[in-house]
Amino acid sequence: MCLDVDDTLVDYTTSSRAALTDMVGHAGAWELWQRITDEHCARLLAGELDYASMRNIRTRAFFAELGEFLDQGEATKREVRRQAVLAEGWTLFADVLPCLDWLRATGLPIAAVSNASGHHQRVKIASLGLAEYFDHVLIAGEVGAAKPDPVIFHTACLGLGVAPTETVHVGDRLHADAIGARDAGMRGVWLNRHGPQDGSLPDGIKAISSLAELPELLICELSGVSV
Repeated sequence: MCLDVDDTLVDYTTSSRAALTDMVGHAGAWELWQRITDEHCARLLAGELDYASMRNIRTRAFFAELGEFLDQGEATKREVRRQAVLAEGWTLFADVLPCLDWLRATGLPIAAVSNASGHHQRVKIASLGLAEYFDHVLIAGEVGAAKPDPVIFHTACLGLGVAPTETVHVGDRLHADAIGARDAGMRGVWLNRHGPQDGSLPDGIKAISSLAELPELLICELSGVSV
């Protein structure tokens, strides 16, 4: 069993939006922040930047887009503050611990598979009491590959000692998590917390709106019952 972390187990978006609002003073820059973060995380995974440098450079690039040009010291000060507010806001979704308790009771080996970039993700997992549930934790910045790259999925399976065809991966992003897992030979499950979407799901993909639905889905999958 493989599980994404941010916005699957941890309500990351809510805490990240709050931290950004604290740093900027308003809530209108989220899309810009996400775009610049994606660009700089790609550079991190490509080996062009280390994690500490990436955070500082990203923050300077973000404020430059807003017309404010920061020196390194000021960018570091603002980023440190943002990280502190972010960490204060980390919370688990209500359906997480009951699902993890059930999964652990089944005896299934469990891995966390995250596209995060740095050691902070392990700190987050530990501080929220999640570490005890996982037999293996994979962080994209450590592996050198990020979802939907099959490498990170196959590395997770290798760490758990199971074949991809025997493994289910659940995550909140349809392409990176569910389709990426399917294309890596696993069973992909999309956790769509926002509710039903128009149109049919891609072939081979299952969808749930809550982790409370995962046990029934897994039982049906194992028994061959269509859901």
